[in-house]
Amino acid sequence: MTQSFVKPQNTNAFYGQAVASFAVSLGAVAVGIGYLDASAWVRGFLAIAVLYLTTSAFTLAKVIRDRQEAP
Repeated sequence: MTQSFVKPQNTNAFYGQAVASFAVSLGAVAVGIGYLDASAWVRGFLAIAVLYLTTSAFTLAKVIRDRQEAP
């Protein structure tokens, strides 16, 4: 007897909400860094740190997803 599993799919609304949430949060941080009362070096460092954190979060999410989907 073979069993077939249905792979759950996200709805378009969930995907859209996740993208919108990411865009709003990244935009809010960018505005906050832009209005920060600090030198350009400090603002630049924080901007690079946010970009590094963002890319490493995407990489971590991909690694976890790949490990869960592995046979």
